[in-house]
Amino acid sequence: MRVRETETPLLGPADIRQLAARLGIRPTKTLGQNFVIDANTVRRIVRAANLGPDDVVLEVGPGLGSLTLALLPEVRRVVAIEIDGTLAAALPGTVADRTPERAGKLDVINADALQIDGVPGPQPTALVANLPYNVAVPVVLHLLATLPSLRHGLVMVQAEVADRLVAAPGSKIYGVPSVKMAWYAEARRAGPVGRAVFWPMPNVDSGLVSFTRREPPVAAVSREAVFAAVNAAFAQRRKTLRAALAGWAGSPVAAEQALRAAGVDPTARGEALDVNAFARIAEHRPVTHP
Repeated sequence: MRVRETETPLLGPADIRQLAARLGIRPTKTLGQNFVIDANTVRRIVRAANLGPDDVVLEVGPGLGSLTLALLPEVRRVVAIEIDGTLAAALPGTVADRTPERAGKLDVINADALQIDGVPGPQPTALVANLPYNVAVPVVLHLLATLPSLRHGLVMVQAEVADRLVAAPGSKIYGVPSVKMAWYAEARRAGPVGRAVFWPMPNVDSGLVSFTRREPPVAAVSREAVFAAVNAAFAQRRKTLRAALAGWAGSPVAAEQALRAAGVDPTARGEALDVNAFARIAEHRPVTHP
């Protein structure tokens, strides 16, 4: 999708540093604050997000507003969740200064994205965010679980995390994040992002992950039950599933029975199974398990 031409002035390196200095902000590793200072990267993210004019975008960690300013012309509304109180208070003013005609399209929530259980107003249809490295996976999974209105999205995360989120069964990096993401959505890599577009510059590369929600596997058990099997299988990923799921099922024998009933080889390992196989395993967990 081609981003519509807009005269909204985006933030450059000097703008970012001036805003931070005025607010007394020093980026912290604790909050994973690496601000995007390259306008072309921001435009690229918005293009790759495949947004429409009816989308309500949820942005986590808007920081000083680099991405927010680029999103506003393209969508119906932006709901920004910012954990830093100073940044949350300043964002509406930055938007009003640079694109006053769109200031009414922004809602800012000063909160931890991992703690929210919903948002007021029109429900978000897309997640677009430059996520803090240290909480990227929990945030994505929590929001997909909490906000069923989210239909698609694009997130920027650490390159290694991006690879894990989209990994397929059989890969050495396939694991818990891969399976849980697959429960909610079809995910793919949407390109690399270099280090020089951030301030401060991180010591790792980043990557874009695009996702589209899909229906979860048809199962007679809950998501929580399926995820419990996933967690158990990868807690000891070098072991066979018969051994790794022994505690989950109650015994190695019970684990083998559940696996065979699900049509899964007990000598296989978790990294060989897709999310549908884990759903079948969870369905056959012995009712007498602890």
